[in-house]
Amino acid sequence: MSAAAVEHPCDGEPERPKRQERKEPESLLDSAERLSEQLPGHRVEIIGGVITVAPSPDGAHANALTSLMVPFLAAGLHSEESKVLQAVGVWLPGGPSDYAIPDLAVVDADFDKGEARNNCYDPGAFRLVLEVTSGNYQNDLRNKVVAYAAAKIPVYVILDRRHGRVHILTEPFAGGYDNHQVYAPGHKVTLPGSIGAEVTLDVAALVAAGRPRPKREPSPEPSAEPGTEQSPEPSES
Repeated sequence: MSAAAVEHPCDGEPERPKRQERKEPESLLDSAERLSEQLPGHRVEIIGGVITVAPSPDGAHANALTSLMVPFLAAGLHSEESKVLQAVGVWLPGGPSDYAIPDLAVVDADFDKGEARNNCYDPGAFRLVLEVTSGNYQNDLRNKVVAYAAAKIPVYVILDRRHGRVHILTEPFAGGYDNHQVYAPGHKVTLPGSIGAEVTLDVAALVAAGRPRPKREPSPEPSAEPGTEQSPEPSES
């Protein structure tokens, strides 16, 4: 006995396309991480809910940063009580994903005892942050002033290479720093003792360290001596 064919109600009807699952929108942190992978050497930060990208620093920037580190190290701030660190991330309260990566920071020695998210740490462990300006100098002089003050970081130092000045900002409040002093070459500035030691900065030396060297002009070709003729170039046959 053969089995009778069973008709299905969908026989002969075209297949309906499957629903495509909606992709979740990329978070700010995911976008920042993707940009960091795509732009090696660039500094990617999120400040005020906006992703910022700083280009790779030039040699003069690195020279100035090293010159800035010397007095902090000489004062004994890289010790059992505190650390002097380059490019360590700090969480900012301006948004759920906000963070910055200052060029230099003085932090408590146990800065990493708490939870670290995206390699960034609690701003309560930061005694000082320092930035050496590059092409994005307005970000250091404006947006980060508000961001670091909101994080209640006690001291913010800026080496403004564009204008040849050093800014010292202290006494943070909700919209910025109540005390903002600007120093030109010729001044020597002693930082607040709250960072853990007495540190004095020579403004002229720092400005000079951050100034790019002038490009060398190409040497002129030697001219022929009077009374001599230059032989013509051989022609190609």
